[in-house]
Amino acid sequence: MDIARTRLLIAVISRMLAGCRTVAVGNSSPIPGAATLLARAMGAGSMRVLMLGSLQNNSFTDGGRELFDCAAQGRIDAFFLSGGQIDGEANLNLVGAGEYPRWQHRFPGSFGSAYLYYLIPRVILFREEHTARVLVPKVDFVSAPGTSPPEVYRQGGPAALVTGRCVFDFDRAARRFRLASLHPGETAETVRANTGFTYDAPADVPATLPPSEAELAVLNGQVAAEIAETYPRFAAALFGRRSAA
Repeated sequence: MDIARTRLLIAVISRMLAGCRTVAVGNSSPIPGAATLLARAMGAGSMRVLMLGSLQNNSFTDGGRELFDCAAQGRIDAFFLSGGQIDGEANLNLVGAGEYPRWQHRFPGSFGSAYLYYLIPRVILFREEHTARVLVPKVDFVSAPGTSPPEVYRQGGPAALVTGRCVFDFDRAARRFRLASLHPGETAETVRANTGFTYDAPADVPATLPPSEAELAVLNGQVAAEIAETYPRFAAALFGRRSAA
């Protein structure tokens, strides 16, 4: 684990949650989970965190079904999705790579990604690996579409894509990503060389803001203790912290 990069990603995602009242975090999402806890601790104390797999930060008693119900009722403001492949229109492939139905590689499966993608207003896409094999010109299979025709009712969709190299904003009207910032050690050229889809970019791309001293203090203290309950191995690797359980 690149500790400095992981802390950066947590801080970046945390700032994207400003103004959210309720944020849901799915399974196997330690970085988005830590980011959500950091956002709550950094002044959004009234934020409701619904983290699947957690006992302390999850009021659900019936797992994913309650998550879907809350999303349909408009009670979740932000969620996180990823994909084995992501293309330039923010389409996600969580099913398999290759020619359907004879996949060359199988991915974990869609679960409720398409449903939640349509309903939750602020969906943050997250994938640490930033290579042309992941960020492709066109996904081999659309398991969750990034945009919809005008006649299709849809209140949810992608707001941004955070990777291990950079941050992209997403313009839903243009159906395109725009390079928003570069992580330390990256340039516009390295991002372009490792991205399979086309995107817009300003002439001068700003650097991604690093975590502040205040964010690091909260992250290494309160958030480290809270995230260890759900992701003990992640907490041990990042903070040297193990769950009290």
